[in-house]
Amino acid sequence: MVEIEPKEFWDDLKWGRKHYHQLLVKYSDKWVAIVNKKVVASGESIKRIRQEAIKKTGKKHIPIIFVEDASHVY
Repeated sequence: MVEIEPKEFWDDLKWGRKHYHQLLVKYSDKWVAIVNKKVVASGESIKRIRQEAIKKTGKKHIPIIFVEDASHVY
């Protein structure tokens, strides 16, 4: 069975995209977990960020984005 993320997940993801430039100032080159339109965890390990965010919020579906400063070359 496929799980579908709740509306709050998509609202938080949209908020993260909309405020990306503000997040860039504080969280450059970090993963950030967003719940209720707030960063609840950040750092270099996506696994640790996910675990920390779940522990803090009790939520299962949490958008996590990488805030890249565009200095990386791929």
